[in-house]
Amino acid sequence: MGRSVSERELRNDTGRILREAQSGETIAVTSRGVVVALLVPPPASSRDTLRVRAARRSGGFGALPRQTRSTPSDEVLDLLRADR
Repeated sequence: MGRSVSERELRNDTGRILREAQSGETIAVTSRGVVVALLVPPPASSRDTLRVRAARRSGGFGALPRQTRSTPSDEVLDLLRADR
């Protein structure tokens, strides 16, 4: 097995650690000193056959009807802040 990283190090340096795994290194992820996961590179034969699909957009905020207000938002916020 390659090297180990803590979950904090994985969270803070995800990009670098994933690049190391991509380059062929096996990395053990530890939580409080106990190995909880292994990051391993995909087999060389499947690297070219991995399916990648484009993200789909369904619904979204653009489909919502536009709302208009008689009172501007900044005035409403000022009123709410005065209640504190």
